[in-house]
Amino acid sequence: MNDFRQEFLQFSINQSVLRFGEFKTKAGRMSPYFFNAGLFADGLALKQLGEFYAKAILAAGIEFDVLFGPAYKGIPLAASTAIALANSGKNTPYSFNRKETKDHGEGGNIVGAPLAGRVLIIDDVISAGTSVRESVEIIHAHGATPAAVIIAIDRMERGTGSLSAVQEVQQQYQIPVFAIANLDDLLTYLQSHPNMEQYAPAVAQYRLTYGANTL
Repeated sequence: MNDFRQEFLQFSINQSVLRFGEFKTKAGRMSPYFFNAGLFADGLALKQLGEFYAKAILAAGIEFDVLFGPAYKGIPLAASTAIALANSGKNTPYSFNRKETKDHGEGGNIVGAPLAGRVLIIDDVISAGTSVRESVEIIHAHGATPAAVIIAIDRMERGTGSLSAVQEVQQQYQIPVFAIANLDDLLTYLQSHPNMEQYAPAVAQYRLTYGANTL
């Protein structure tokens, strides 16, 4: 496992963003873990989060021209990641959308750099794929091309069918989806840390019961 993935999981646990116990998902499943990116709620945490996104982007070798953060959660993610990329020597334009089109001043629904060329969509997770669909529509409307999606964590579990939400996005839009870490990374992390291995059996069983097959 890449060091930054292990560090990200430790960081998420330290921030109480990644928790263990019994949590009911939107699908009605009882999950042994819960990830809430909204709890990265101060300046230092957001700075570090942007650095992890930047590391994952650079490690994946994604070719893109503009970073796009869908409103609302994607806005601070795009800004912090753009700063982290610049600190790594890759100065990247970024933009985000308004939920409602502005009809005065500069107008429009895009703030920041113009959407042009290859656009990397940045978000926290993919659940039903709604945010990605809306982002793809916005990108196409501006004559640009969706290059890929980057998220914080991939739960790797089936949706209503045999595919995971991430796999459905990849199949429907024919674009790759990358994550800082996924459920397999989490299981490896738990099994390699004596103070966390108590949670590994439940996570492993959840992966076995609800996990999607790797494409």
